[in-house]
Amino acid sequence: MVHPGTLIGSLVGAAAVLAWRIRETQRPVTAVKLLAPPLGMSTGFFMFLAPQTRVPWAWALLALAAGAVFFSYPLVATSHLTRRDDVIMLRRSRVFLWILLGLVVARLALRSWVELYVSTTQTAALFFLLAFGMLLPWRITMFVRYRRLVEG
Repeated sequence: MVHPGTLIGSLVGAAAVLAWRIRETQRPVTAVKLLAPPLGMSTGFFMFLAPQTRVPWAWALLALAAGAVFFSYPLVATSHLTRRDDVIMLRRSRVFLWILLGLVVARLALRSWVELYVSTTQTAALFFLLAFGMLLPWRITMFVRYRRLVEG
């Protein structure tokens, strides 16, 4: 059973991402805007200084790989950059909302299952790794696409 706080937190997070994504399509894209989120999020790795958040290396690598392979793909597939005059813009995708909702549902289902086997802090650590594994390839792919549009 999903804890009500987890459900509310996930829905608020999804709403924030959706609002941020809509705002992102209204302003020009820059290299800094593409690379800042993973750099900022990387500070979360400091959580592993606390012993209660540590998980086996195999679990950590699996969470990172799952984020990179399964969860980043829909974001990469629906994020398209276009050149408008002298700026690069992110084109809004109609399916992004559905992908976001699907990711939230999958995350909630996985979290409920994972919490049966590990502590709450270890679950949070694993889902941080999953999210970072999702964010990093998506943003790197967007940065590569951005550089192609800038150069060409």
